[in-house]
Amino acid sequence: MKSLAEERVEGQRQELAALSLKIHAHPEPGFHEEKAAAWLTEYLEANGFSVERGICRLATAFRASYGSGRPAIAILAEYDALPGLGHACGHNLIAASAVGAAISAKPAADRLGGSIMVIGTPAEELYGGKIIMAQRGAFSGIDIAMMVHPSTHDTATTKALACISLDVEFFGREAHAAAHPEDGINALEAVIQSFSAINSLRQHIKERARIHGIITDGGQAVNVVPAHSAASFLVRARDDAYLDELKKKVLNCFKGAATATGCRLKYRWGRGQYAPMRNNLTLARLFIENMKLIGRSAEMENPDQSFGSTDMGNVSQLVPSIHPSVAVAPFDVSIHSPRFAAAAASEAGIQGMIDAAKALALTAVDLLASPESVTHAKKEFAQPS
Repeated sequence: MKSLAEERVEGQRQELAALSLKIHAHPEPGFHEEKAAAWLTEYLEANGFSVERGICRLATAFRASYGSGRPAIAILAEYDALPGLGHACGHNLIAASAVGAAISAKPAADRLGGSIMVIGTPAEELYGGKIIMAQRGAFSGIDIAMMVHPSTHDTATTKALACISLDVEFFGREAHAAAHPEDGINALEAVIQSFSAINSLRQHIKERARIHGIITDGGQAVNVVPAHSAASFLVRARDDAYLDELKKKVLNCFKGAATATGCRLKYRWGRGQYAPMRNNLTLARLFIENMKLIGRSAEMENPDQSFGSTDMGNVSQLVPSIHPSVAVAPFDVSIHSPRFAAAAASEAGIQGMIDAAKALALTAVDLLASPESVTHAKKEFAQPS
């Protein structure tokens, strides 16, 4: 069954490459992935999957199913792009590897029973589409969730930080900046002071916690005291408890700037909080063995791997999950950069996508063929993290 699954991935190489490159060439931001969602669901339908579109009241989310009964194995697809950078996170590769793996695992479901699903999850970047989908029940009724992310390392587990967004606005009073500056209340100064306070706070936060942001409005004319300013931030920490503590300290930076400048502060925390990734080691070991079968060597965890955040963390809190990485670029290439966007459409990127599809398909075969592996994964999941 594994040999057949691997052969079926190879048999789709041209179609999967074309699908991946088409998504890469038409980058769509979160919740606007109309083309990508249509192309993916059409390909799955053409290969025998039953497709539900617009699940969880999200227009570009979908569920494609094949087979019946348990175990129910879900392979997750991401396909949103970064504003301005396109597919600099390689989500085009994630999407193609997910559908390729699921289609290639069909014979195993036919012979062994169980079901294979591809769950299309929009807006991983910035909005946390899986957080919304988890709240709306998208991952109930599944036994295992898996996906593979392109990277610069081959790993079976992923470090991911808890994360939440913060949008702030300051409201001051306009005045002529030269003739009557004393009549103004400078909203731009408030946001600048906030950045300065955040920079001071960074010296006194725990290792791997992160605070970073951008100014989205700093005024309209240099000779007018800005009456409005705005900024967007992300706050990250190793766990939810420290994130809650850090949120209070970060917010105080903005409150202090409002007091100092006389501005009125308005703020809004993100609707959903990205959870830290809970790696299921039972599944990770299966993935490592299957990477060996296709000629790649995956580590359980790379100590040099950078930290980020993913809404797959929220899924991993609900069901046994893995979020491995497959290298598609050299170690010195930073994710979320133009160089990584280029790698996501390169020969190395396509090969990484094919290998990710194979490793996912082989792992799905293991789980369908060995119910005890699913039981072990669930027992591990039931233990306190």
